[in-house]
Amino acid sequence: MCGRFSLAMDFNLLQEKFRFTFPDAWNPRYNIAPSQPVLTVTRQGNRRVGQPMRWGLVPFWAKDPKIGYKMINARAETLNERPVYRHPFRKQRCLIPADGFYEWKRSGKTKQPYRFQIKGGEPFAFAGLWDQWKQGTDLLYTCTIITTRPNALVGEVHNRMPVILKEDDYETWLDPEMDNPVVLQSLLEPYPEDQMEAYPVSQRVNSPKNDDPSLIEPADQG
Repeated sequence: MCGRFSLAMDFNLLQEKFRFTFPDAWNPRYNIAPSQPVLTVTRQGNRRVGQPMRWGLVPFWAKDPKIGYKMINARAETLNERPVYRHPFRKQRCLIPADGFYEWKRSGKTKQPYRFQIKGGEPFAFAGLWDQWKQGTDLLYTCTIITTRPNALVGEVHNRMPVILKEDDYETWLDPEMDNPVVLQSLLEPYPEDQMEAYPVSQRVNSPKNDDPSLIEPADQG
């Protein structure tokens, strides 16, 4: 699964990288957790638009928005089979910008967190799905991160990894006219391990209350 990530890059650089408009400020985040707001990029007409959404998909038909706590991730292999994901997979896809994500490796009685990123620390985009939930005057936009089997690097720590889209695939993924599940599934492959790097970080990342630059620094292994 993917249960924690960061997005701390300069926001102007992010807008240039992903070519989206966003009217508000977005503060650097070092420890984004489920149920918190995340930045998403969708396509509206011919434009890419940034929009905050709550992490944890709430289907439009849900009676209780708490269902989102169980839907922070969606398995790539079953997107077109499960009714909850089928329509978003066909029509409501998004990019979820990030610059790193965390996974935990068990070591004895403890779990050591590791940070994974693209070599050089470049920002990237998770493949995401979104939905709109409305009840009375309450309107909620939510999203989920798609996961797949791990590459060799992530596989040393965890048996799943988030889908990191290749930059050349952003347009296809965001295109609402693209609804061919075979084409879309072909984009949901593990990111090449030789283009990624990982290192242990402080166990302070275990608590979502901690959200500061020290969390993305390599841990002292001495």
